[in-house]
Amino acid sequence: MRQGGIEQVAGPLEAAWETIRANLKRDCGARTFDGWLKPATLGDFDAEQGILDIVMPSQFMADWVRSHFGDRLQLAWTSALPIVSEVRVVADATGPKPSPLLILEDTPSEEPASSPSASAGAKRDPSAPKFDPRYTFDSFVIGKANEVAATAAKTLAGSDRVGFNPLFIHGGTGRGKTHLLHAIGHSFLDAHPGAKVVSMSAEKFMVEFVRALRENDTIGFKQRLRNADLLLIDDVQFIAGKDSTQEEFFHTMNEIINAGRRLVITSDRAPQDLDGIAPRILSRLSWGLVADINPADYELRLNIVRTKLDALPGVEMPPAVIEFLARRITNSIRELEGALNRIAAYAMMTGRDIDVAFVEEVLANVLRANQRRISIDEIQTQVAEHFRIRKAEMTSARRARDVARPRQVAMYLSKQLTPKSLPDIGRRFGGRDHTTVIHAVKQIERLRAADAELDADIRLLQRQLEG
Repeated sequence: MRQGGIEQVAGPLEAAWETIRANLKRDCGARTFDGWLKPATLGDFDAEQGILDIVMPSQFMADWVRSHFGDRLQLAWTSALPIVSEVRVVADATGPKPSPLLILEDTPSEEPASSPSASAGAKRDPSAPKFDPRYTFDSFVIGKANEVAATAAKTLAGSDRVGFNPLFIHGGTGRGKTHLLHAIGHSFLDAHPGAKVVSMSAEKFMVEFVRALRENDTIGFKQRLRNADLLLIDDVQFIAGKDSTQEEFFHTMNEIINAGRRLVITSDRAPQDLDGIAPRILSRLSWGLVADINPADYELRLNIVRTKLDALPGVEMPPAVIEFLARRITNSIRELEGALNRIAAYAMMTGRDIDVAFVEEVLANVLRANQRRISIDEIQTQVAEHFRIRKAEMTSARRARDVARPRQVAMYLSKQLTPKSLPDIGRRFGGRDHTTVIHAVKQIERLRAADAELDADIRLLQRQLEG
């Protein structure tokens, strides 16, 4: 940490940093924190300008943390220690340099002003929203899980007349809510040049409102938000239990909606499941359109991996690896994208080809966290329902084709999707010998190559069991 008049603030900086780190670990989860935020350290602090550097071990990690946590770090520091007015996420000068591949991914050539170095010296309205150029409707991959939310977002952003207001988008972490918010901002400004757009998290809304109260500037705060043509509020669940903030939030909502302006709010859960939020706010939220984003199914995850690979020129990923990632990383889209970034970075640094073994090595912790234990009982139930036979036939002695083939499929899937040994699988299928299981697995492998209909049935069963 830079010396010269700084010793007196070193203690408060370190104390604030410990608190901020604890809060980040609580809010983001241990996996995300340990993988990306734990390596961060305090760097230089310019007391005159109030600029604090947070140092990451590599340029790749610095770019990722800046992109995903820059605003949160800025808000956390200015709230915890007002002497810090700006937070910069920088790379350790002795760490590895970024590859051209990763530079292309994080700072597209057609958007040079979006890079940290380009934007640092540019003059811009400090209240203008900073929409990520990567988060547009064109780059948002649509499937059954998010189709309603994406369609509603496009309608609100681009249509002159909208039949609903507000739009409330909810879904778990990493499913694409923030991506849609940025896409709405981009599209609305394209459709309404010169419009006033305000975008902030509910946490920032609360902090700025409290600051306005402290500085006797509530009128300025109210005017800035209520005069917006489009107001975007992310993670509304963070105002739970904050009565004075909720009061102001309610009146802001009413002013925006009654004036015919547009309001978009996101949350990690549906309005009726939000605890600690005033009933009149929940009622107002439900007046508009409530759209959920469900967990991505296999097909959507597969399409997302393919789309993201298009933004990583030079990365050669075989179809088997793409399918492996789509099957195994199911917790969130954000985690899937992070896995792709990590694979690309490790492949670049090691020069190794990307195959399933390489991915299993690089993503060992991620894959363990995403692993869902599928039981043989589940497999037998699903297969029996699919082929419309009684589950009891899975363990019966009958050898009729309409029973034997589904039983072989269930044995095959048990070998593919569970860690059970061949003798264990045989015992669960009516005490059959392990050689019977081997025969079933080989038979189904041969039939899959020759019978497209059976292959499609097995792919469907795998998606249902793994989803």
